[in-house]
Amino acid sequence: MSSPTVADAPQQGFFGHPRGLSTLFFTEMWERFSYYGMRAILAYYLYSAIADGGLGIPESTALSVVGVYGASVYMTGVVGGWLADRVMGAQSAVFWGGVVIMLGHICLALPGGVATVVLGLVLLVIGTGLLKPNVSGLVGGLYSDDDTRRDAGFSIYYMGINLGGFLAPLVSGTLGERVGWHWGFGAAAVGMAIGLVQYSLGRKNLGSAGLKPVNPLPADHKGRVLGRVIGIAVLFVVVLGGLSVSGVVGLDGMVNLISIISAVLPVVYFAAMLSSKQITKIERDRLIAYIPLFLATALFFLLFEQQPNTLANIAEADTDLNILGFEIPASWFQSINSLAIIILAPVLAALWMKLGNRQPTTPQKFVGGLFFVGLAFLWVVLSKTVAGDDKHLPLMLAMVFVILTIGELLLSPVGLSASTKLAPKVFASQTMGLYFLAPAMGQGLGAQLVKSYSVDNQQIYFGIVGLATIACAALLLVFSKSIKRKMHGVL
Repeated sequence: MSSPTVADAPQQGFFGHPRGLSTLFFTEMWERFSYYGMRAILAYYLYSAIADGGLGIPESTALSVVGVYGASVYMTGVVGGWLADRVMGAQSAVFWGGVVIMLGHICLALPGGVATVVLGLVLLVIGTGLLKPNVSGLVGGLYSDDDTRRDAGFSIYYMGINLGGFLAPLVSGTLGERVGWHWGFGAAAVGMAIGLVQYSLGRKNLGSAGLKPVNPLPADHKGRVLGRVIGIAVLFVVVLGGLSVSGVVGLDGMVNLISIISAVLPVVYFAAMLSSKQITKIERDRLIAYIPLFLATALFFLLFEQQPNTLANIAEADTDLNILGFEIPASWFQSINSLAIIILAPVLAALWMKLGNRQPTTPQKFVGGLFFVGLAFLWVVLSKTVAGDDKHLPLMLAMVFVILTIGELLLSPVGLSASTKLAPKVFASQTMGLYFLAPAMGQGLGAQLVKSYSVDNQQIYFGIVGLATIACAALLLVFSKSIKRKMHGVL
């Protein structure tokens, strides 16, 4: 029997799935197109010389800005989920999030220097925080709890994510590098606009799924709470933007501030949960077991999310881009991760099905994720060793992104699942929010780490970080049995 959230949503029409799945498939595809298209060229635009149409920002600062942008997106996702659940409903959050994202890309497409870049990135962070966590929830809302199509529906949906991620660097990257940076950002804006149009046209197929807040604020509190949230958000944006544009803080100061916030927030979250008298001893043990998994996730994303900064820099500055007489844009390497997911995800899913109860435990899969992301960094060292005094071979650098993807498939889906299983009942929703602070923390700290990177010291940088990560994977493996006991039967 269908739940109230799906009873009025058309249940057939998209490969045997609810018709609304096509609406969300293409919404997310175009949103990811805009996100990955912008991200593929952001670092290049920031550090390219003014004579080449860029901003001429110091390279280390530019790479750090890309890192804290990613961290900020994950932090605002927690707020976006709360607003949808308690104030506006997921459907409205997705729509208005898309509008703000489009405005952010338009700002980047305008040649206004640092001011429009800062404003554009702030809008992108706010918009993505509204859209990203809620569009996934809408997919689940199309199915009743006992609908056997649910997992397959999410698989189709994730294909849309990776299709957008694959196409974006090929379009925005080519336009940005070959025509002009602002043309690339403009293409990202057009992509989000197309997504908004098709979402508006197909929104009726979502029925009442996410139409209203699932846990609305009391009517007498709603105006006051919402006013405070909007007031704090506007004040934060105005103050941060003003300090940046006026030069009081500057981009380096913004990077440092966001890095500190990304590191402090998870500590506060864990302290509040562990000190709560509402959780049982078993739930507290499970939460303690979750801490090393959380830290492993943060470390994983510290490395994995260097695709758009340090690895993008290597592709642009130290890779032979000539293939059979055709010089490919450096941004095309940003498509490899999405393409590898499309190819490898079904293979890994089939492997887990075949192994059944013999598959690795949750902590062991985390170990595998850390091992492969560390191995990817060591592959950079191998690639440069093979190249010698010459530049990286394209195929060797491409393998770095493939190895990163293997690590992602081992750790990322398992991390989401573990968060739901290990969460104390009274903190079920907040633990999901806590999980998204792990990639935020990783990218925030990574923004500081990349300051020690340069093309000239790349072998030392990638070698040390890669070996340290593999050492952490080994340490996690040693304690995996102890972690497993603290999980009290959670697989």
